[in-house]
Amino acid sequence: MIRPAAVLGLLLLAGCWKPEPLPVAEGRYMVGEPYQLRNLWFYPREDFGLVETGLAGVASDARAGRRTSNGEVHDPAGLMAAHRTLQLPAVVTVTNLENGRSLAVRVNDRGPADPGRAIELSRRSAELLGILPGRPAQVRVAVEGNLSRSLASALPAPEGSQPVVQAAPTAAVQRETLAPIAGARQAERIREGRGPMVWTADMRPEQAAAPLVLPERVAQGPAMPGMLHVQGSSFTSRAAAQQQAARLGGARVESIGSPRAPEFRVRIGPFVTPAEADRALDGALRAGVSEARIIVD
Repeated sequence: MIRPAAVLGLLLLAGCWKPEPLPVAEGRYMVGEPYQLRNLWFYPREDFGLVETGLAGVASDARAGRRTSNGEVHDPAGLMAAHRTLQLPAVVTVTNLENGRSLAVRVNDRGPADPGRAIELSRRSAELLGILPGRPAQVRVAVEGNLSRSLASALPAPEGSQPVVQAAPTAAVQRETLAPIAGARQAERIREGRGPMVWTADMRPEQAAAPLVLPERVAQGPAMPGMLHVQGSSFTSRAAAQQQAARLGGARVESIGSPRAPEFRVRIGPFVTPAEADRALDGALRAGVSEARIIVD
């Protein structure tokens, strides 16, 4: 039996207790170190000119509140997205190639975990673009350079945020040039974003400030769906490209670049459905082509 004095003491303690306030989510600018996801290594880099195609997925988070990789708060109702290698945060324009809709979203998290997806959209972003959960769509992702630089300049950056590529193991290659990982550039600029703004001739000063909350402004253009391919490595030697193509089975070698500096890339496809492309990508990854990815062409 609980004594009355003990009950009184508990009530007094309860009256004095106050819940701890939730910490303020202070977003920061970061690039980050190489990391491993599903046995694949990814190397974050600043890239203010990235343009890529691929498949977009929808984040499964149904509730707001969790922290993103750069310390912001995830909100499924906000215009947010996750990318595996871009600087955080960044502003990108995502175009649904299947219906022509375009929308600017704020990249502030790492992902997607599925190697067959180039970007993972919040539920609201996907809804505005006409992308349903569980049904990946062909997209084009383009970084808005000036807005992203504005974000980089306005936010604090943690010490040691510069990526250290030597910290991660890399697969041995025969001194060939590999295709850049999605979001990567071969330039050596690591902290470019915290430099001065780059202005274009048609840009007004008020256009350069990146808002904390992006407006739900959907642009409608023509639908431009393409075919899905799995792209492997790029080589300076045709023989090395042919060697990888033979290892993958069913792959072809395409010549790109100028006659003075030719390159040879390895591709599998085309594929009509995401499921077919996913199976081909899985086979390429199991064959050891870790930089393989799905593209739209």
